Amino acid sequence: MDTLTPLLNELIGQHKLVQAVISGPRRKTADGYAKVKVKPVQLKSGTHIQFEYHYAQKVTHANMLPEQAVAAMAQLLLQDGFKQGLVQATDADYHILMNKRGEASILRKPPTRAGQAEMTHNRKKQYLLEEGTPVAFLVELGVMNAQGKVLAAKYDKFRQINRYLEMVDDVVASLPTGRTLHIVDFGCGKSYLTFALYHYLKELRGLDIRVVGLDLKADVIAHCQALADKLGLGGLQFLVGDIAQYEGLDRVDMVVTLHACDTATDAALEKAVRWGADVILSVPCCQHELFRQLDNATLAPMLGHGIIRERFAALATDSIRASLLELLGYKTQILEFIDLEHTPKNLLIRAVKPAGGGRGAPGAALDAKAAAYRRFVSELGADPYLERALRDELAPVFAAAGAGRT
Repeated sequence: MDTLTPLLNELIGQHKLVQAVISGPRRKTADGYAKVKVKPVQLKSGTHIQFEYHYAQKVTHANMLPEQAVAAMAQLLLQDGFKQGLVQATDADYHILMNKRGEASILRKPPTRAGQAEMTHNRKKQYLLEEGTPVAFLVELGVMNAQGKVLAAKYDKFRQINRYLEMVDDVVASLPTGRTLHIVDFGCGKSYLTFALYHYLKELRGLDIRVVGLDLKADVIAHCQALADKLGLGGLQFLVGDIAQYEGLDRVDMVVTLHACDTATDAALEKAVRWGADVILSVPCCQHELFRQLDNATLAPMLGHGIIRERFAALATDSIRASLLELLGYKTQILEFIDLEHTPKNLLIRAVKPAGGGRGAPGAALDAKAAAYRRFVSELGADPYLERALRDELAPVFAAAGAGRT
C-alpha cells in the first residue's frame, strides 16, 4: 500500500511543507544527481515547489505546480531508487526510508522547523542587498530610488545582482585573510556587478580589497571611474585595457570575467591561473572557436544544424574550460546564472582553489580525468585555446597520466 503519496499530498496541499531533502540513490551514474532539495517558493504566477538537483559539478532547478511536485517527489523515492528522504513540515519531521522492494517506512518525529512554512510560502526573497535600504551605487545607476525602492523596470537587474552576490558569498571563505585582496574584473562593461562586488566585500563583509575593472570601451570606463570617484570608492579603479595584455599586477586573488567574447574568456582564465587566483568567476560568451573546429562523424546529424551546433559548441567549450581548471587543481562548478542582456539564462564557471592552495600530487583520479579530457577533445577534433595557452602548466599533468597530445 502506498502511504507516501497521501502524506505528500497533505503536506504540500495544505502548505505544511517547509523543505525536504531526498538522497542516497541506489544506482549511481556518471551524469546522475545525488541529492534533491525541495521547498515551496512564491512566484508571480503563484505558489510553486522548487526542486534543486545536485550533480557532481553543477546544480539545476525546476519549479513545479503543487500537484506535479507530489508526483515528482513520489517518483524519486518509489521508482527512481532514492533510499531516503527527510521532509520537514510545520507539524512534524518525517524520515522516509525505502527498502529494496520500493516500500516506504515513515518515521514521524517532533518538528524542527515548526512555524516556518507560511513564511517560506509567502515571504519576499531575502536578498543580500535588501530592497528598502538605499545603496548609493544602485541609486546612482538607476536601479533604486533615494528611498531604496527598486524601480519596476530594473527589478530583473536587481535580482541578477543579488544572484551574483550569492555566488560570491559562497566562496568568500576561500579567499586569503590578513592582507589586502586584489581582484580584477575583465570586461567589466557598465560595471553594475563590479560595483556590487566591491560594495558587498568592502562594506558588508569588511574586507580590505582593491578592485580593478578593465574594459576596452574608453567612454564606459570614464563613466564608471567618475562614479567611483563621486562615491568615494578609493579601492575601486577602472582602466581601459585588453585582457591578454594587462600586466598591472603580479598577484591577483580573485578574477572575474563576465561576457568576455569567445577566446577572450580563455585569455582571462589563463591570466587567472598564472596569477594563482584563489577564486575564478567566469560567465563565457560567444564561443566561436570550437564551433569552427567540431568534426565528428557520429555527431554529424546534430552538428549539421547551425543553431544546435552553436549550442553544443558552447556547452562543450565550457566543459573543456572546467576540465582544464580541474586538471590544474581547482574545484570547479558550472552554475546557472541570471543573465538579462544576452540570454534569459546563462552559465557561470566557478573555480576555487582547495584549502592550502596546492595542486596536490598527481594520482589515479587525476590521471583518469586527464585521459577522459584527452578522449573528449580528440573525439570532437578540438584544439582549445586555453589548453594551448596553458600547455606548460598542463604538461606535467598529461605526462603523468600518459595522456599527451598525439
